[in-house]
Amino acid sequence: MAAVVPDSSSDSIFGKENGVQPPKQLDAGALFVLKSKGPRWGKYVVGPLQFGICYGAVVAGSLLGGQSLKFIYLLHNPNGAMKLYQFISIFGVLILFLAQIPSFHSLRHINLVSLTLCLAFSACVTAGSIHVGYSKNAPTRDYSLNSVGVNRVFGGVNSVSIIATTYACGIIPEIQATIAPPVKGKMFKGLCVCYSVILATFFSVAISGYWAFGNQAMGTVLSNFMGNGQPLLPTWFLLMTNIFILLQISAVTVVYLQPTNEVFEKWFADPKMDQFSYRNVVPRLISRSISVIIGTLIAAMLPFFGDIMAVLGAFGCIPLDFIFPSVVYNVTFKPSKRGLVFWGNTFIAVASTALAAIGAIASIRQIVIDAKAYRLFANM
Repeated sequence: MAAVVPDSSSDSIFGKENGVQPPKQLDAGALFVLKSKGPRWGKYVVGPLQFGICYGAVVAGSLLGGQSLKFIYLLHNPNGAMKLYQFISIFGVLILFLAQIPSFHSLRHINLVSLTLCLAFSACVTAGSIHVGYSKNAPTRDYSLNSVGVNRVFGGVNSVSIIATTYACGIIPEIQATIAPPVKGKMFKGLCVCYSVILATFFSVAISGYWAFGNQAMGTVLSNFMGNGQPLLPTWFLLMTNIFILLQISAVTVVYLQPTNEVFEKWFADPKMDQFSYRNVVPRLISRSISVIIGTLIAAMLPFFGDIMAVLGAFGCIPLDFIFPSVVYNVTFKPSKRGLVFWGNTFIAVASTALAAIGAIASIRQIVIDAKAYRLFANM
């Protein structure tokens, strides 16, 4: 059930204003979307969803970066008095400098480094979880569910939203719309590589972490490597793993910040002038700095990583990855209403819409509960 998506001639995040041209050869169904649906879908549906996902990832990245810095700090000063929001602010300063990288093309090397670091720290966390699970200091494992009643229901829906965020590919529609033909083969190869990395990293960490810590596994499994304030693994190993994470999160945050930068700069920049001209550098510096500061402030105010992931999934990833492709496929190709394809897409769209609605309620509810329990700028 492949989706046909609006091309870059729309006003969504990756448009012609960024120098990316749409493919030259398109089938009739794609042309229908591009000519009659593309601008509206792109401007009012795809663009806002992509913007929300990307900026939400910036907030989550700022929070994770702050948590990683705090973890390193506590390794060397277990009784230190610094708070989480202070480390988030320090990480925000780092992103403030990295955010000035002019364009997506400039990030290609950072993206490669990010992939390498992702593989490295995933291997470290998996090995660490297995080591802790077999050690004499292994925690008591309990795999039962903690919550009951309505809390269990909302918690389950929240988890689905988090999973949707973890495995989502929120910017793939626009990549597919701007890639040179033949699109199908290139996208399939790209997705195979993408999900191979996801399976190798996320699955290994999730399975080993849950096996080692059971229902006590925290939102970031590294937090479980400190038992009663004492490290369960060698300090050098935890330091190395956290440095990998810190560098990788820095790269990811900058990558996800770039699309939001492009949106703002098409309002303020002058495309006829050089990107390093005074006319473009000053607006870029101001807009990007404000964007980073706001994201850092939100992360410091609401340091609930799982809750942020759930919000992203409910409001962005589920609609963009499940609802939108199914609807656009039926609208564009008009499969027979007697066939399995039409009703399969319809079922996916309806079920995903219901899941997104419930997930939105559950995620906002959880943020409100956590904000009341821990207050703003909590030291998690």
